[in-house]
Amino acid sequence: MSRRLDILVSGAGIAGCAAAIALAEAGHDVRLVERQEEWAFASSGIFLYANALVSLEALGALDPVLAAGFVVPEGRNLYLDHLGDPIVTTYYPTADDGRIPAVVGIKRAELHRILADRLAEVGVDVELGTTIADLAEEAQGVRVVTSDGRVCSHDLVVSCEGLRSPLRQYVAPGSEVRYSGFGIWRSVHERPRDLTDKIMQMGAGTRLGIMPISEDRLYTFGTVVDPDKTWHQRADWPRLMREALAEHQGPARPLLDEVDDATDVLYTAVEEVALPLPWHRGRVVLIGDAAHASTPFMGQGGAMALEDALVLAQSLEGDDLEQALTRFGELRHPVCTYAQDVSRRVGEAGARVRDDFAEFAAGAQAAVDGFYAELDRLRTGSVV
Repeated sequence: MSRRLDILVSGAGIAGCAAAIALAEAGHDVRLVERQEEWAFASSGIFLYANALVSLEALGALDPVLAAGFVVPEGRNLYLDHLGDPIVTTYYPTADDGRIPAVVGIKRAELHRILADRLAEVGVDVELGTTIADLAEEAQGVRVVTSDGRVCSHDLVVSCEGLRSPLRQYVAPGSEVRYSGFGIWRSVHERPRDLTDKIMQMGAGTRLGIMPISEDRLYTFGTVVDPDKTWHQRADWPRLMREALAEHQGPARPLLDEVDDATDVLYTAVEEVALPLPWHRGRVVLIGDAAHASTPFMGQGGAMALEDALVLAQSLEGDDLEQALTRFGELRHPVCTYAQDVSRRVGEAGARVRDDFAEFAAGAQAAVDGFYAELDRLRTGSVV
């Protein structure tokens, strides 16, 4: 906007931190609240492909991410069958003529530490243990009561509260989270020194990925079909992970064999949010998973959240708030919807039992190149 706005950002995950950084750097007054009493995040990893790294550079966070994470040589992705035999090798695209690498693996906790450092640098404090208790739009702003009892008026509220965003019902009454039919097992391990590539093993209705996330750690992620959305006791997670992915041999076998009660194991049912426009109502806007939570099969959830934050900040350079928020949605909806749709199709394809991977291998690199080319095309007109 042409004037300095007072903005409340709710939720301090990837989207919320990125939004707070981008908005503060654009000159706005930013208040960031987070429901967690202590700022703690899952210890598993995250892929950051080149489009995410471009956004992190714009946020001033690329160099520490590259230092803390693991840059996959040449962006290599090795596809193996469940026995560990090779199917095909694909290569992810770099950015800026190779200056920005194709893919980096990093611990989620490290990524959030880096974003927290950037928040401090731009002068934004995180108010932990704080949520929005009540909200009402007024003539000149949004009256917000937070759980600590404070009553404040803000020009804009940005919901970055993720899949379970309470504000989604305010913006889009009746919208629902959609279960994908998949579950994901994750575990963290020591990284063998010779394991430097991203690996995807293709099984009979399962996929098992291996990704370095630092010089000494890697994480595994195993996709299983679970139409019933089965609930599992946390104490049983290590045993159930081993059983669910038991068919996988090759580089996955020693990692699965070491999964025990001391291993950091996580299971999640994969859910989506596919919200039509508008993504805002009045002075309240949804970004990140609050608006478009995706399945994880293309590794684009974090990237889409980072891009949202930058596009929102740049959209607010206009003179009219309603027009700015409408423009933000128009720019981001086709990009995020495309990433969601492709991710869902990839998951569904991986759930099919295959006897022959020849067709998959023949088209694998073209599929990678086509996906990122289409993302670029859809971003035409966006300011990222």
